[in-house]
Amino acid sequence: MRWRAPLAITGVFAAMLAAAPVHAERLIVSVSNHRVTVTPNYSGGELVLFGSVETDASTPASHGKYDLVVTVSGPRADMVTRRKERRFGIWINTDSRQFLQVPGYLALFSNRPFDQIASPEVQRRQQLGLNNVLLMQRVGPDYGDVVPNDAFRSAFVRLLSERGLYREATSAVTFLTPTLFRTGIPLPAEVPIGTYNIEIKLFTDGALVTRTETAFEIVKVGFEQFVATAARQNGFSYGLFTAFMALMTGWMASIVFRRD
Repeated sequence: MRWRAPLAITGVFAAMLAAAPVHAERLIVSVSNHRVTVTPNYSGGELVLFGSVETDASTPASHGKYDLVVTVSGPRADMVTRRKERRFGIWINTDSRQFLQVPGYLALFSNRPFDQIASPEVQRRQQLGLNNVLLMQRVGPDYGDVVPNDAFRSAFVRLLSERGLYREATSAVTFLTPTLFRTGIPLPAEVPIGTYNIEIKLFTDGALVTRTETAFEIVKVGFEQFVATAARQNGFSYGLFTAFMALMTGWMASIVFRRD
C-alpha cells in the first residue's frame, strides 16, 4: 500500500512526458537600437526588429507555416476622452470617459490578417488587433473594458491613431526565409518618453507556439532633459529659480517698454 502513491505519481509524470510535443521552437530577437534619443528637433524615426525561429533536432521539417504577431506598447498613463456637443452656438464638453494606465503608444504588426492567423477566441485571449487589446476604463463606479464599438473607446483609438500613436498593420512582418523575419517600428515625432516593451508571439496552425519579449527606451537629451531632470530632482530650487526668472523678465520688460 505504501508504494501506490509514488508509483501513481511516476505514472502521471510518464504520461505527461508522453503527451509533450515532439518539437520545440524558440524565438531569437533583437532590435536595431535599444536607446532612442529625442532632441528638440526630433521629427520621428523607425526601429527595426529582426529575429529567427530556432528549432531543435526533433522538430519536423514539414511543420506548419509560422505566423508572427508583434505588439509594441509604450509607457502607460491615465487618459481622458471627452465628448463635445454644440450648445448655444459654442462647443462644450458634455461627457467624458477615463482610461486607466493605457499605453501611450501601441502598435500591432503581423505577417497576415489576424483572422487568418487564429480563431476569434484565440484573438481575444491573446489580444490580437486593436479591437481585442484590453483598455481599462472607469465607467461610473465600475472598472473594465467595453465592446470595441463603444463610442468613447472608438474615439480614443481613432484620435491616437490619427497622431500615429496607435496603429496596426497586418502585412508589416516579413519572413525573409521560413524562419528569419523582420519588421519596422515607426516612431512619430510626439512619441512618449519612457520604456517600450515588445512582445513577439509565434503561431502555427492557429495555436500559440511560443513567445518572447525585448525592450527599448526613448529618452530626452540636451537642454530639455536638463530642465526636466532639475525639476524632478530639485523641485524646490527649480521653483525658486523659475519665480526669480519670471520676476526678472517682468522687470526687464517694464524698463524696455517704459514711457518717459
